[in-house]
Amino acid sequence: MMDKEKLRKADFFSGIIILIFGAWIVGQAFKMPMKDSWGGVQNVWFVSPALFPLLVGFVIIILGAILTRTAWKTVGREEIGKVIRWLLSKRNVEFLVSAPTFRYYAIVTLFLSFVYLNIPRIDFFLGSVLFLSVFIPMFYFDDDGILKKLFFFYLAGLAVLIIYFGAKIDALLDNMVPYAADILTLFFILSYCVYAWVLARTNPVLRKKYKTGMIIAFGAPFIVLPIFKYFLLVPMPTEGLVTAFLDKVWYMDF
Repeated sequence: MMDKEKLRKADFFSGIIILIFGAWIVGQAFKMPMKDSWGGVQNVWFVSPALFPLLVGFVIIILGAILTRTAWKTVGREEIGKVIRWLLSKRNVEFLVSAPTFRYYAIVTLFLSFVYLNIPRIDFFLGSVLFLSVFIPMFYFDDDGILKKLFFFYLAGLAVLIIYFGAKIDALLDNMVPYAADILTLFFILSYCVYAWVLARTNPVLRKKYKTGMIIAFGAPFIVLPIFKYFLLVPMPTEGLVTAFLDKVWYMDF
């Protein structure tokens, strides 16, 4: 457990971040109309939808400022200065590229891309297989060198997907090739699995882990998700190539 002094040092920087976040909320709230006219009736400022986020934003700013001030008074300027010098030092750079930190990068990147990129745009079956087929080898292999290689490979594929969706290429291709985004994702999954196999094939232990991981990555979504889709009648967040094929199989629509 961290001692009180270390916690207060962390509080100083956390308070600044909280304060900035509160200021952002206030800035966004000021973009809302403070008063408007509806059907010829002029609404007054105290019924504006901006009031609640303004209140929340200002409270967050105050709490962030209090947290920062308390931390400053507890540890003093000298100790805060030491932390700042460490953040700007070579040791911090070494920490940022260390194996435990890379594990953190990988976890955050995987979850953010799954939630904000894959789920809204890619067939949920494929998105789930992609997440598991990436996540399992990265951490189940328990090899920091392989984790970094797999992470950078995933980042390269992720960059392609971001460009594909960000440049609106999906809207153009979908008119010519049905389920183009799902086909691209399927290619990404297969490429990643092949690359992971290349990294693991010379080690008998990793080969066994790879096979186990792939069985889970591909098997789990196709066991669990059809239960929700066809028995509990829960629609998938995004239904595409795989869902369309399973619908044809389930309803014998050939």
